[in-house]
Amino acid sequence: MQYNDIDFNTKTILITGGAGFIGSNLAFYFQNNYPNATVVVFDSFRSGETLSNGNLKSFGHFSNLLGFKGIVISGDINDKTALKALESNYTFDYIFHQAAISDTTAKEQDLMIATNVNAYEDLLKIAIKHNANMIYASSAATYGDSDRFEVGYESPNNVYGFSKVMMDNISYRYMKEGVNIAIVGLRYFNVYGEREIYKNTTASMVLQFGHQILGGKTPRLFEGSDKILRDFIYIEDVIQANILATDPKESGVYNVGTGKARSFEDIVNILQRELAIDKGKEYIPNPYIGAYQFFTQANIESTQEALGYEPRFSMEEGIRAYIPEIKQLHNMR
Repeated sequence: MQYNDIDFNTKTILITGGAGFIGSNLAFYFQNNYPNATVVVFDSFRSGETLSNGNLKSFGHFSNLLGFKGIVISGDINDKTALKALESNYTFDYIFHQAAISDTTAKEQDLMIATNVNAYEDLLKIAIKHNANMIYASSAATYGDSDRFEVGYESPNNVYGFSKVMMDNISYRYMKEGVNIAIVGLRYFNVYGEREIYKNTTASMVLQFGHQILGGKTPRLFEGSDKILRDFIYIEDVIQANILATDPKESGVYNVGTGKARSFEDIVNILQRELAIDKGKEYIPNPYIGAYQFFTQANIESTQEALGYEPRFSMEEGIRAYIPEIKQLHNMR
């Protein structure tokens, strides 16, 4: 499905983090809808390198790009030589910046700031030189424990959320200077859907609960899960927002969610119904109290106004669309 009137067949597009969850979905969106577009995927890809919490430093995986016919470049956005090569070898029309240290439990503040903040500004400078519109991944983690989910009410409770606030601040500074490009930050809420499997333990609870249920296990929920409410958004609506952001009415930072908070209990109930498997539920203590958002709900009024964005998938519809891949992945285990 095409979301705006731009003919990307004549465009050159950079997707950083393009072997990751959202980046790879973007790559295939362009390939499927605009086969003559020049799409450059830039990703550090995974190695055995881990963070101090034991999670992988990079989640990029070649399997997310199986069937992709564009250009693939392995590189680190912290490598100024690699960025200089991108700047010199291509002239981009659009940059979709998805690359980041996205693990909210990561403790490496130095790496988080260098990767998420400093490298972003380096890329933004390339975008300005190329006259390329910049669309980048911000996050609902910017809100932390705030009770208002709109720009100006940020209260991050981890370094990841802080790094995204700093990215947004950089963007606003450049917007204020009157740069010649559109700059759009998209604050993703809880995204789930196809091609997230290689996020491992950081993959959505939709996928993790789905595998528990298909494996004959009783899904494990934190105590009080019916009162832990999040704005869960299906990947197709995230892609919609990214494409609409290529031609915004106004540069800015916008929420990307459904505008409706749902519980983890809802996820399990929908999965059990769709999979026709119900072994009840098991409740365990929540070890993340104090570092955990108990409620998120995107205010999407400005997103609707500036981008023309309208979420198309309810949680029921999104999970139903995702079920075939959840089953396929489980059978491959």
